[in-house]
Amino acid sequence: MQPIRLHPQCMSCLLKKQLDHFPQGISEEEQIAYMQRVLRTLADAPKTASAPVLVRAIGKIQKQMFGYEEDFSEVKTHFNRVMLEREEEMRETLRRAKDPLRLAVQYAMIGNYIDFGAMQKVDEAKLDQLLRQAQELPLHEQEYQSMRQALLSGKNVVYLTDNCGEIVLDKLLMQEIKRINEQVRVTAVVRGHKVLNDATMEDAQQVALADAAYVMDNGSDIAGTCLDEISQQAKQALDQADVILAKGQANFETLCKCGKNVYYLFMCKCSLFADRFRVPMYHGILIHDSNC
Repeated sequence: MQPIRLHPQCMSCLLKKQLDHFPQGISEEEQIAYMQRVLRTLADAPKTASAPVLVRAIGKIQKQMFGYEEDFSEVKTHFNRVMLEREEEMRETLRRAKDPLRLAVQYAMIGNYIDFGAMQKVDEAKLDQLLRQAQELPLHEQEYQSMRQALLSGKNVVYLTDNCGEIVLDKLLMQEIKRINEQVRVTAVVRGHKVLNDATMEDAQQVALADAAYVMDNGSDIAGTCLDEISQQAKQALDQADVILAKGQANFETLCKCGKNVYYLFMCKCSLFADRFRVPMYHGILIHDSNC
């Protein structure tokens, strides 16, 4: 039996966002028709449907009615460049850290702030502040130690990436995993098609992600990892993984309670997640699938 993934708050949030997604110059009648189709999509959604699945469905309505999909190409290139400019500085900080793996995890969590699906705007000043205070970001100690041991002993680690820019910090964490376990094989999985500001093969190439891992796409256009929609190659990688690291709220939403050896890393960027984990906004979360 599949878990319930649909939440009233997600439905409300998705609906409100559509009010800002009308192309310029369309009539009020067209706006009404669009909102009615969105409302029907939300109303007919099964309780097992996660928010990322609904985002895809709404995107298809946009394309059918208005002939366009939101283009995040410039945003993605910009934030990849912003984080690449900081890469060596953060790598040097990792070299000096008492526990480099812990700091790499904290950096990776903070990178999840770069999310145009959960937020209307990414404040670069806020991002800079979070990165400079990375070592102050709390980690659940038991989960961290469990993950550390799993990474030390694992032979195959699959890293499910999330957003642009963020993948530079993911790269640092992947390299740190390989530093503490020289025998490990790390596979990085990006989205199979453009969706929001999620990382694709194009982004992976821009940030040289292949320097840290074998990179593949998952064949899917969902902002997450739906096991029944990803490619056979991606399924096989997950099935053969000793440990899976899943970045971002969307991967958590689509995979939670999947029964695999998954550690989720993300930042709470909406009230639903903050309330669920009883933490303030922009708090990092590290949690194993068995504890969801």
